[in-house]
Amino acid sequence: MKYSLSLGKFFGIKVQIHWTFLILLIWIVISNMLSAVGVVQTLWVLLFVLSVFLCVVLHEFGHALVAKRFGIKTIDITLLPIGGVARLETIPEKPKEELLVALAGPLVNVLIALLLFALMHAPLDINTIKQLSSITSINFVANLFYVNLTLTLFNLIPAFPMDGGRILRALLSFKMDRTFATRVAATIGQVLAIGFAILGFFGNPFLIFIGFFVFLGAQAEVEYTQAKSMLKGFTVNDVLMKKYQVIDVEDSIKSAVELLLDGQANNFLVMKNSHPFGTLNRDEIIKALTERGESALVLYAMNTEMMTLHPDMPLEEAWGLIQRKKSLMPVLKNDVLLGVVDTENILEFILVQSALKA
Repeated sequence: MKYSLSLGKFFGIKVQIHWTFLILLIWIVISNMLSAVGVVQTLWVLLFVLSVFLCVVLHEFGHALVAKRFGIKTIDITLLPIGGVARLETIPEKPKEELLVALAGPLVNVLIALLLFALMHAPLDINTIKQLSSITSINFVANLFYVNLTLTLFNLIPAFPMDGGRILRALLSFKMDRTFATRVAATIGQVLAIGFAILGFFGNPFLIFIGFFVFLGAQAEVEYTQAKSMLKGFTVNDVLMKKYQVIDVEDSIKSAVELLLDGQANNFLVMKNSHPFGTLNRDEIIKALTERGESALVLYAMNTEMMTLHPDMPLEEAWGLIQRKKSLMPVLKNDVLLGVVDTENILEFILVQSALKA
């Protein structure tokens, strides 16, 4: 994720913090100082917030480590002001695997809550969680216990994109087609989302935000699953583009601009000694033009993190890779360049397949 600071690798998984999280910490410090609660109280609040997000990171590691047992890698875990996100290379499609991966996160919070319950020296006071400035050494553990219970219950709501939505789909998938199971789970989630929104109008307005978030998340999951189902049985060779624009690594940005303005293409394959060496897209061209000028070489603007595909690779697998990389991908067989594939031509293929099925 862009604009994120790396915190290191743990269990081989990169953990990073988004820059907006720092804004949250600064806001907490300033708001507490303006409230004249004192430096000590502000430090307790900061420690509490950091502890909550540590629990969130551990939740995401729960998903990541169980996914690893099924051979699914985690690209990274990113800490955001609204929580954490573990980006898996693929979402497990076998019902048992998806069920275990989805359950792992909430189970981590349950284990943390049990540990905190054993450490509590004061009774749980729910009212203290309503005001962060009330966090003290006396109620710190009790409040953290309450937060972990809340995280568990919230994530078990049977609606996408929460873990509960994936758990529900996995259970339904034992008895029905995955695409249909997704549609059923999404419908249940959207009904709940509407309920949250209605309750929000008569009570806590934050429920309106949750309802909106859940409704859109359910719709996105349905569209993604339906699109992916259209790709089953096809390979990269079925969407191979043999007509594409190339540019040499030693060409100037001026040459790239001319190519950009001369046609519809905005993704280019960068070549070196007649072999694929990287990719260059419109945004990278404009950025290089702004920062280095038109005389700069393509070499200094291109994306070198290029991934190649094999023509026999299942198309749904390639789709997942292309969505993450967001770039043109050359297709090679025995080190011979056959063509390229990008997001746009796979989306067009999905539209064609959808029209044929209709």
